Amino acid sequence: MFGAYRLRDLSIEVRNLRIHVERDDGIFRYVRTIDDSKAEKVLFKDAEVYVNPVEPVNLPKKITNFLYISFRRPVLLSPGAAATFYLTFPIEIGVILAEEDVYEDIDIFSFVKPKYALYGDPYRGVIGRYWESDVFTKVPDLDPLMEGILELRATNLSNKWCELSKAVFDVYSMTIYYNRRAVSSIAEMRVHSQRVADTSFVDKPLFDGMKKALELYPARAMPMLVPKFTMEWGL
Repeated sequence: MFGAYRLRDLSIEVRNLRIHVERDDGIFRYVRTIDDSKAEKVLFKDAEVYVNPVEPVNLPKKITNFLYISFRRPVLLSPGAAATFYLTFPIEIGVILAEEDVYEDIDIFSFVKPKYALYGDPYRGVIGRYWESDVFTKVPDLDPLMEGILELRATNLSNKWCELSKAVFDVYSMTIYYNRRAVSSIAEMRVHSQRVADTSFVDKPLFDGMKKALELYPARAMPMLVPKFTMEWGL
């Protein structure tokens, strides 16, 4: 389903999702239905369209740029140790118009219902797209329309044992890659103490040959990219 299309030829039917484009005297009407959600847009010009996974913080509307992943099992890191393990993240799918290197999203949808939660105290904390994930020591086999693979490279820079039960990311710097079988992203966590860590994303595919998804934040001309987020309200 993911990939590039011409607007005039866009037609997708997968599970309970249906996307089609109606043409009438040079006018293109984009229609998408999934469950009880429906989107319609009218366009006056044919264009290239990309359908790909996007940063998962846009539904039901844009309220945050943080992704909050809670681990179903905590991870313990010894002093000075490093570990690589795998989490999951929710998939949101964007329909993005491309015209001479100018990109505009016209629709975002998901097979997964969104949840949000507060990380930190009510006054200085952040609202994040909330997601619970198992912890895997090997790359999991997932449904790429619903879950992505997040490789997390964690390093304990402190001289104490540290327990990790969550990770919060600023998706301004998130890069997502995909192929027919998987959606992926890679991130790092640098643990400074039992309560503080920095998180950031790595612009690299999990597997050779994966395609890089168009990112919504550059598409919306965000003026600044935040390379990392400091988790200061616990791990």
